[in-house]
Amino acid sequence: MTFRRYLVLGAVMVGASVGDTFLSKGMKQVGPVSLHHLAGLLIALRNPWVFSGIAFLILFFASYLTALSWADLTFVLPATGFGYVIIALLSKFWLRETISPARWLGIALITLGVGFVTRGPSFTNHTHPGPNEAVAVPAEASPQKDRHSA
Repeated sequence: MTFRRYLVLGAVMVGASVGDTFLSKGMKQVGPVSLHHLAGLLIALRNPWVFSGIAFLILFFASYLTALSWADLTFVLPATGFGYVIIALLSKFWLRETISPARWLGIALITLGVGFVTRGPSFTNHTHPGPNEAVAVPAEASPQKDRHSA
């Protein structure tokens, strides 16, 4: 995997982590919002933390789409799981949230799983025929062979 691809995966992790953390900080300042009163969501957009969080999540989404263009979902999503560590650290030290030992253990297990996933191939190579190409069928699977051999 190239350095650029690592940068894209890093942008996915940081974009999601920082975006979610900013949204959390902003929505705590805005207060409770109900789906029955959608005007409250529009008011939340005026909060600079919420607005910045959305900007980071747009960065995340663009990076995520880029990563999915060259790697399988089963590689991209787990490989970006290190973002859970980033979220935990931001939540603990910036938002001053309490993280239980059970959550830290879960984050450690996720990080261990990320190590397993990133060791495998990032893309499953499928050979898809183009619009003008015929699909090759093995002779033993051909229905015409069965009709003639009976």
